[in-house]
Amino acid sequence: MSRLYLSPPDVGARERELLLEAFDSGWIAPVGPQLDAFEEELGAKTDRPHACALSSGTAALHLALIVLGVKAGDRVIVSTLTFAASANVIKYVGAEPVFIDCDAGTWNMDPDLLAEELEASSRRGQLPSAVMAVDLYGQCADYERIVPLCKRYGVPLIEDAAESLGATCGGRPAGSFGELAVLSFNGNKIITTSGGGALLGSNADWISKASSLSTQARDPAPHYQHSELGFNYRLSNLLAALGRAQLADLERRVARRREHNAAYRSALEGIDGLDFMPEAPGCDSTFWLTTLTVDPERTGTTRDTLRERLEARDMEARPVWKPMHLQPYYRDCETRGGDVSGALFENGLCLPSGSSMSDGDRERVVETFLEVLEG
Repeated sequence: MSRLYLSPPDVGARERELLLEAFDSGWIAPVGPQLDAFEEELGAKTDRPHACALSSGTAALHLALIVLGVKAGDRVIVSTLTFAASANVIKYVGAEPVFIDCDAGTWNMDPDLLAEELEASSRRGQLPSAVMAVDLYGQCADYERIVPLCKRYGVPLIEDAAESLGATCGGRPAGSFGELAVLSFNGNKIITTSGGGALLGSNADWISKASSLSTQARDPAPHYQHSELGFNYRLSNLLAALGRAQLADLERRVARRREHNAAYRSALEGIDGLDFMPEAPGCDSTFWLTTLTVDPERTGTTRDTLRERLEARDMEARPVWKPMHLQPYYRDCETRGGDVSGALFENGLCLPSGSSMSDGDRERVVETFLEVLEG
C-alpha cells in the first residue's frame, strides 16, 4: 500500500498540456504569455487589480515589506502560530517581529490582543511599520475587526494568505484583504507551481515596484545598470503554465478538501477529547489541512501516540505549527499572549487532507484513530 502524504501535489493531463505548450512556445524564461495570463487570472480570483507571480510565497512576503518601506529597526506585528517564513522575512529587512497569540475560537490572530498591542505601541510613540495576519490552515483571519484596527492607527496590513487561496470571509475571497496579500504555490498547497508564490495588491505602483525588484531591479537602459538592490524572485513562464491549469481547477480542489474535513468530523467529532479547528462564523475555510486537538486526559491517548501509529502504517501526520515565540531563534522577541497557541502546538495534529486523496485512504486514517482510542 502506497504512502499517504499530508498534502501532496494534485496534477493531471491539463497541467502537462499547458507545460508542453509553454515549452514549445520558446518562452522558457521568467517572462512570457503564460506568466502574464497567470497574473491576470490570480487577480480575478482574489478581486485584486494587480498581481506579481514570484518564485515563492516567502519572496512575496519579503517584497511586501520592502515596498511598504519596512526597514532596519522597525517593528512588525505578526501571528505567532504560523510557518517560519512569516517571521523570517521580517528579519530579512532588519526589522523585529512582535508576536501575537491566536484565539481559541478561530486559531488565527486574536484581534483583542492586536488592539492591546497597537494601543500600547501608540502610547509609547512606537507604532509598528506593518501588521501581518496569517490565514491559518485555509481559514481567513478576523478581518472584520483587524482591518479597522489597522486603519485606526494608520498601520498597513499584509494578508499572509499562503494557505487560504479559495477561502472566503464575509463573502470576500482570501487575498482581497489588506494593502497587500501573499499567496504560496509550494508543492503542498491547494494549487502548486512546484514552488512559487504571488504578491497581490490594489496599488499599481507597489506591484510594479515589486516586479522590478524581483528581476534584479534593472534600470531602463540598453546596458545592465542597477541603482538599487534587486532579487532573483520572478516565477518562470513554464511554471506559470502549470499554475494556470491548477488555478482553473481551484473550486474542485477546495470542495474535495472540505469533503475530507466533513468526513473526518462525521467519523471522529463525537469522540470526547477530539476537537477540530473551528470554522469561524461568516467564513468558508478551504481546510487546506484538517486539524484537531487531542486531549490526553479525555481520550486516554496523546497526539504523538496517534501520529506515531499513523506513521507506522505509512500515513503522514504532523503536529500543528510550533509557535514562533517558542522557536529557539525567536525566543527573545516581544510576544503578547502565547498560551493558546502553545496549547494548540502541544496537542494539535494535522491529518492527510490532499485533494487527490481517495475515500479509502481517508478511511485508513479514521480506522487507525479508532483502533488507538478503543485500545
